[in-house]
Amino acid sequence: MKDHVFRIEQLKKEKNAVIMAHYYVADEVQAVADYIGDSYYLSEAAVNVHADTIVLCGVSFMGESAKILNPEKTVLLPDASADCPMAHMASVERIAEIRAQYPDVAVVCYVNSTAKLKAASDVCVTSANALKIVKALPNKYIYFIPDQNLARYIAGKLPDKHFIFNDGFCHVHNQITAAEIKAAKDAHPFARVLVHPECRPEVTSMADYVGSTSGIISHVEKCDASEFIIVTETGVFCELRKRCPDRKFYAVDGSQICPNMKKITLDKIIDVLEHQTASVELEQSLLASALSPMERMLQLSGTD
Repeated sequence: MKDHVFRIEQLKKEKNAVIMAHYYVADEVQAVADYIGDSYYLSEAAVNVHADTIVLCGVSFMGESAKILNPEKTVLLPDASADCPMAHMASVERIAEIRAQYPDVAVVCYVNSTAKLKAASDVCVTSANALKIVKALPNKYIYFIPDQNLARYIAGKLPDKHFIFNDGFCHVHNQITAAEIKAAKDAHPFARVLVHPECRPEVTSMADYVGSTSGIISHVEKCDASEFIIVTETGVFCELRKRCPDRKFYAVDGSQICPNMKKITLDKIIDVLEHQTASVELEQSLLASALSPMERMLQLSGTD
């Protein structure tokens, strides 16, 4: 691994590149990253990157988001096949149908989506800022795409809004059941339950805290508890253990793993830097259309 790290550092200097990694990728990939975070942090950080090349260690929609915010930069994906099924679980055609039915609707697009869906929307959100942004919108009607679980969680906090739900979901979070949470609590009775809002409503209702990946990390840092049941992708354990080595963390079961995130390896980072392959390319018109809702997200999430 030392040889891999040395070679990556060499290539970063040669190519004037930075490595950005999501919390869900493998530990050794997080270890070589210049920026590590959730979808919102990576979107925000991408705006301020001065390097010529961004190596985005995550799934394809994250690479697209980085390219939308940095159209003049080279954005490389270590594995172009690393995709998020949920990112495709909505359609431009359905958005048009909803707009025709509800003229005052705001189409709110979770950043975990394709560039085409972003371009057809009014504003993007992440799990970290969705509540703040939707609350700030003047529209009563909200069509939230593509994740229905996050939408239902936010809708429960904003009863004055009328939500139209899409049927998309994250397969990692959606498969976690209330029975599994109960079993984990029985096994670790003193542990606090921290849940990502992409989980089903019956799971979020059992949580001591519901929040984004970065929110879960922040909660652990501030909390005086010593044990936690972490109900999201287990890649976040790397950052949790780094920041809070004196705490204990438990998964609900062994299936909290995103196979696409785990496709990213050190060998693939080296290969993509050496050969400049798997570059994210989007049509200029799509870049321009998708930029507006992304910029609106950054603007609204930064206002009080």
